[in-house]
Amino acid sequence: MESLALNRAFWRGRRVFVTGHTGFKGAWLLLMLRELGAEAHGFSLPPPTGPSMFALLGLQRYCRHAVGDIRDRDGLSAALAEARPEVVLHMAAQPLVRASYDDPVVTYATNVMGTVHLLDACRHEAGVRSVVAITTDKVYDNVGWVWGYRENDRLGGTDPYSNSKAACELAIDSYRRSFFPPAKRDVHGVGLASARAGNVIGGGDFAVDRLVPDALRAFAAGEPLMIRNPLSVRPWQHVMEPLAGYLLLAERLFDDGAFATGWNFGPRTDESAPVKDVADRLAAHWGEGASWAQDPAEHPHEAATLKLDPTKARLELGWAPRLALDDALRLTAEWYRAWARGEDLLAVSERQLRAYMG
Repeated sequence: MESLALNRAFWRGRRVFVTGHTGFKGAWLLLMLRELGAEAHGFSLPPPTGPSMFALLGLQRYCRHAVGDIRDRDGLSAALAEARPEVVLHMAAQPLVRASYDDPVVTYATNVMGTVHLLDACRHEAGVRSVVAITTDKVYDNVGWVWGYRENDRLGGTDPYSNSKAACELAIDSYRRSFFPPAKRDVHGVGLASARAGNVIGGGDFAVDRLVPDALRAFAAGEPLMIRNPLSVRPWQHVMEPLAGYLLLAERLFDDGAFATGWNFGPRTDESAPVKDVADRLAAHWGEGASWAQDPAEHPHEAATLKLDPTKARLELGWAPRLALDDALRLTAEWYRAWARGEDLLAVSERQLRAYMG
């Protein structure tokens, strides 16, 4: 693989504020920021799962770690002011579709108002230059077509999670137009963009109701994985792929307001795959008779097909997916095998990251 387009000199010593740093994507982002030499400041609830990658790798050593809730406007504003960041990466969220059915109020309060609190805090922090707010591939009004959604397609969302993230996009756009207009960048100094990533996979995800962690838990226990919708198609990608995109976007935003828009970060459309194919490949990588079966129970609505079109990021940012799906699944299975064997997970994670970053 060619080296990433990331500018290491840009990140060295750069003050970066990360919300949601104790989660799965946040943990990998901390490792990436450490590798780049940035000074990371994290604000998040405690790790959302036990075990968690954040705790297993002792990542509190590699950031200024603050525990807090983005629904707490004053606490979030105080943490941002103390960090005095130049770059803000907002990932804190209620990220699960099924959990959004169980508690839609918390989902909307976290995803929508939490984002508004963060954006408003940035409005009052003079040193902020780049803000990347991460939403999801599910922000689009899914009409079931087989080609990838583009950044200018209609937003929507049937379930509370998807709908709340679409509402986030509207709030982000309102703040961009009202307080951070690109045409007046020389006045306010802030570039604000949103990032919509595909279904991320990789070692260190211990959430429930997600295909890969559910699979690896089942395989490690010698049990079949139970799958809700084996024919559902999703844009799977290793977690390092969109994170590299977020960082590249933050670089471009730092001096150029033209990048203050929405961006897709996903695999090539021909790399999107049905759930059953991913389960088959994971089982093959795991070995030891790993298998899956369809869960006969009734489940809440989920879209049958979802693909992203990342052409804009490829042409305008110079970002492109670097790992084929099978490579992403191999790295993922390797990480969980190391976890099951009690290996040094920090060493495993750093080895995978450095091989990816070049």
